[in-house]
Amino acid sequence: MTDPAFVALSLLPIQAWRDVGERLRAGDAPAVALGRIASARWPDEPEKPSMLLADATAAVARAAVRGLGAISWSDTEYPPLLSAIIDPPPVLWTRGSVEALRLPAIAIVGSRAASPYALDVAGRLAADLAVRGIAIVSGLARGVDSAAHRGAIASGGSTIAVLGCGADVIYPAEHGPLVRSIEPRGLIVSELAPGTPPLPHFFPQRNRIISGLSRAVVVIEAGERSGSLITARCALEQGRDVLAVPGNVLSGRNRGGHALLRDGARIVETADDILEELYGVGATNEGQSPPRAMSGDPLLACLPLGEACDLDEIVERSGLPTARVLPRLFELELLGAVSRVGGGRFVRVDRSC
Repeated sequence: MTDPAFVALSLLPIQAWRDVGERLRAGDAPAVALGRIASARWPDEPEKPSMLLADATAAVARAAVRGLGAISWSDTEYPPLLSAIIDPPPVLWTRGSVEALRLPAIAIVGSRAASPYALDVAGRLAADLAVRGIAIVSGLARGVDSAAHRGAIASGGSTIAVLGCGADVIYPAEHGPLVRSIEPRGLIVSELAPGTPPLPHFFPQRNRIISGLSRAVVVIEAGERSGSLITARCALEQGRDVLAVPGNVLSGRNRGGHALLRDGARIVETADDILEELYGVGATNEGQSPPRAMSGDPLLACLPLGEACDLDEIVERSGLPTARVLPRLFELELLGAVSRVGGGRFVRVDRSC
């Protein structure tokens, strides 16, 4: 059962979420973290933690009635890439197949008012990546987002939709059939409590989750003020790769995307361009993740058998930057060499058994 204290942490103002991440990584139990943060922010309101816990208990009850699952930060199912961002969601509310979170993921984002060219490219890239065992992450918005989700579904692959409202709220409303088609093999995800409406300020903050779940972000047709550029910025801050698809220079629709290319983003024309940038390989067998040898892997050498280590310990022992350690840990997990345990820690698996 979901600990209401984790849910209560998710109900804190967004300005407190970095504090939440720091307290959890420091080893605080969620109730302890809640008390410390609440007393610092509301010193004259000693009843604040109790009020937040009451709201959290009500949210858990609503989720049960509406068929939503919940993954807390300490759960082994919590995505390791997401757990390492500076302000990870204390709880992810879900509907669909949580198995989607075990796949390597790439985000595809872009314009809501997308051109036919952008829609075609988004669908093709998503389909080509999905048949290779990559989960496609996007935001369920009109335009490029929905084309990417549909491309993954059409290929029989998996896709993850990150919402700027409760996981039980469909927005935009016309995407009800799309949501239902995602659920069998993919996942609907939100950090917001069940029943939360789609308010404008929720969408920029959910973009950090889109990038946080993903190994890389691919931008297709983004204007100068596009929300996709927020996702790209989050990706760079999180140490993820940013790639972009070139577009028509005459229309002005892709000035934001072209700015990313001028700043060093890798040009994407095919799915192989993405896989080569991320894994050093091109085409892979359908249904298989990009391969990577384990012999002599420096991260495995930093993980003694039976000893659970958190990300900071592994980074310190390996001497590698976090941006390289996280994706490799995820690959090792997929290969069965590493397993996740509670609190965002990793343990080496004895493959001799």
